[in-house]
Amino acid sequence: MEAMDTTTSSHPRRMHNSYEDEEERKHFQRIVSAFRYYKTHSLLRVRKTESYFLSLPQHHQKLLSKYKEHLQEVKRCIENNDQIIKLIIKDVAHIFENVCPTTAQVDNTLNLRPVMSDQEKVQATIKQLVRDWSVEGAEERKACYQLIVDEILYQFPLENCKPSDVHILVPGAGLGRLAFEIAKRGYTCQGNEFSLFMLFASNFVLNKCRDINLYQVHPWVHQYMNNLKPEHQTQAVSFPDVSPSDLPGNAQFSMTAGDFLEVYTESNHWDCIATCFFIDCANNVVQFIETIYKILKPGGVWINLGPLLYHFSDLPNEDSIEPSYDAIRDVILGFGFQLEKEETKVKTRYAQNINSMLQCEYNSVYFVCRKPNGHVDGVNHNQNGGETNSAQEQEN
Repeated sequence: MEAMDTTTSSHPRRMHNSYEDEEERKHFQRIVSAFRYYKTHSLLRVRKTESYFLSLPQHHQKLLSKYKEHLQEVKRCIENNDQIIKLIIKDVAHIFENVCPTTAQVDNTLNLRPVMSDQEKVQATIKQLVRDWSVEGAEERKACYQLIVDEILYQFPLENCKPSDVHILVPGAGLGRLAFEIAKRGYTCQGNEFSLFMLFASNFVLNKCRDINLYQVHPWVHQYMNNLKPEHQTQAVSFPDVSPSDLPGNAQFSMTAGDFLEVYTESNHWDCIATCFFIDCANNVVQFIETIYKILKPGGVWINLGPLLYHFSDLPNEDSIEPSYDAIRDVILGFGFQLEKEETKVKTRYAQNINSMLQCEYNSVYFVCRKPNGHVDGVNHNQNGGETNSAQEQEN
């Protein structure tokens, strides 16, 4: 498949045997079908309400005349979202490099039965556009991303190093805004994402959106409850709030597709790993921590912010462990990390509608830890490893 373009490039995906290729093809098709089914699924929900509304006594309908008009507006918003979705999936067969074309071939005749959880992910992807690429998402980004960016600037001061020599990885990059903000400061930054929902949308934003606020979505149109005013459900949000192509000429910014544990296997490679709402996306969180430790350079820094939602917890056919933060802290120290900063009860939100009568807020954990200088290839040669501001000094 072709490269994404100069601002992003996909990771060369490994070739699997024919069975796995077929499984990948089916998965790819399933996600494309989920996006395609968005409009049908969403309008069915409105029509169900309309049908019940028409069965109400006439004087009830009359009293709810504005509500009836509101449902028409909801349908219009769904239609508008569907136009954006069409743009998002328009060229998805070509967004990855080095994948057998038959794996990503979009089969228009395939009519895969839609999965409800996939529809929820399509809706979540629309809300993610707001979180990462709109003015309305600025407060959330300030609470989550700014903390991490500020720490990177503290650990690798621009005046004391050549930022392009500092290699930073952002696993679970979503739609790429945190990685973009890091690259914008001049660092060499790579985002990694496993979800095809996110990869399709990030490809659209990063490679197809060339001007500010080109498009609009209605992120809260599926929120039928806890609305103070009808317009809070149908609110339009413009994106992107900045041009994703607006990076310094020498900026090194890329996005890779694939499983974090499979893609990143090279020891002692990264100066910094920044994780935001990521480590709880593992079946086995210890494996994530072990990999982070392995791929960091000696003296490298891991910056983390997020809750412990444990995405695979209680999912049918999925295994999961759900250790408390205290237990995770023991694991981090057990691998040899030096904990330099730690803060609990950091107030964060995730794709929240600030106008809703129901609000969800996390008391997240924020920490910064360092791989000791003498710890190379899993052997700790110097437990005292002196601290350094610039992990790239440990190269060679």
